[in-house]
Amino acid sequence: MKQYSNLLPRLLLPALIVAIGLSTYARALDLSPEQPGRLRGEKSEKVVAAIPTTFKFVEDGTFTVGIAVDNPPLATYATDAKTVVGYDPDLALLVSDTLGKKLELVPVAWADWPLGLQSGKFDAVISNVGVTEQRKEKFDFSTYRQGLHGFYVKSDSSITSIKEPKDIAGLRIITSSGTIQEKILLEWDKQNLAKGLKPAQLQYYDDEAVSALAIQSGRADAEFNPNATQAYRAASEGTIKLVGTVNAGWPLVADVAITTRKGSGIAESLTAAINELIDNGKYAQLLQRWQLTPEALERSRTNPPGLPKI
Repeated sequence: MKQYSNLLPRLLLPALIVAIGLSTYARALDLSPEQPGRLRGEKSEKVVAAIPTTFKFVEDGTFTVGIAVDNPPLATYATDAKTVVGYDPDLALLVSDTLGKKLELVPVAWADWPLGLQSGKFDAVISNVGVTEQRKEKFDFSTYRQGLHGFYVKSDSSITSIKEPKDIAGLRIITSSGTIQEKILLEWDKQNLAKGLKPAQLQYYDDEAVSALAIQSGRADAEFNPNATQAYRAASEGTIKLVGTVNAGWPLVADVAITTRKGSGIAESLTAAINELIDNGKYAQLLQRWQLTPEALERSRTNPPGLPKI
């Protein structure tokens, strides 16, 4: 059963976020259009030499990337409301530097990236796309981040670790209905009940501001949702903290990857570019810059096993 707060906080809290949130965000993470801390890479002759001659870039000398601009800190608009900033555009820039290309970002609605990629509108998509067996039928993948869900609690909470089923016993946990993270919690709760542990109480809200209020007011103990978004809130607001992560594919592994057209031949080169960034330390610096260090991969892989078809 969905849990809803009264109308007054629903109306007031979003207004407060609008009033003071942007300046807080800017202090915690750089959302300026100038991006003085943006990392740059160097052209790799080895990677460039590996680009197949059969692959034709949308524009000569340019790496054209489709990106959905709606999910900070992965990708959002800067304070000028037009410059795209975040982890994914920064990764795209480092990869384009490694390829010896200029970068051209093409904003696209997330639901529209498959058609845009297949029609040749861009060379690749870097936009939090997870590897699945169904998607692998039409696309190639070069992994660059773990797909994680995170448990976050109030910054002064006595809860210090939530990493396995027994840790959620008796807790009131916010999550999103009909999602992978909800399925994980329901399975964990099922295992706990079979062992005689207390049931978890799942709470569902239709707005992030109300979820935040539930955590801060003590009506909920924790929130379990995609890690990147919550990490952004933790860094921006300082009111919540991370106490555990679970791979989005649990009990399997789900990675996020640069997506390219199936059989285009560029995926191996992009994988090599990411691994070069891992080796030279730029990858780790980039994750740290956007508060996403827990999502680091040891190595990039081309077309690894993806989540199975449902």
